Formats: sequence, C-alpha cells, structure tokens
Amino acid sequence: MPAITIDSGNFINEVLNSDKPVLIDFWASWCGPCRMLSPIVEEIAEEYAGKIKVGKINIDEQPQLAARYNVASIPTLVLFKNGKPVNMSVGVKPKRVIEAMLS
Repeated sequence: MPAITIDSGNFINEVLNSDKPVLIDFWASWCGPCRMLSPIVEEIAEEYAGKIKVGKINIDEQPQLAARYNVASIPTLVLFKNGKPVNMSVGVKPKRVIEAMLS
C-alpha cells in the first residue's frame, strides 16, 4: 500500500483517529533531501502495510499542519500513536534508523 496524501481535510480521520501507528513524512517538492528519503518512506509503506499507516504531508500545501507539529526543517518524519506524536526524526536517515523508530 503506497503512502497516502494527508491534508487538513483527512488529518483527523487518517492520523489522530487511526487504530494503527501512523508515520508522517513532512516534505516539499523543491527539497532535495525529501526526494532522497521518499523511496525509503514508500518501501516502509509497502513492507509495513497493515501494521503501520504511512502518510505524506506537503508543507507548502499544508503549512498549518507543519506549524502545529513544529516542523522547522524537512524532511521530518513524525510517528503518531493513539493520535499523539511519540517520535520524530529530522533529515535523511537510513531505512534501519527509521524502522527502529517505529518500534
């Protein structure tokens, strides 16, 4: 299952009310490091389908969501459990580091 696009319209339902942990990738189309991280995020979305939901938030289109979670640099990954952010990673990280933050 590919990563889903999250915006202010589906954020509450897809993230805050999710019965599974949700990994959110805050990104922008002009961000080189974001493009480097994107294939890793998509791999995780496929490999963890059914266990973890993976979403992407474009900060240019959803600046209020980025501000709400104090996203100052991108790419930023935020893991939500039970509607609350529990882990955060800033910058491009190897897949194993991202997988470790999921547990």
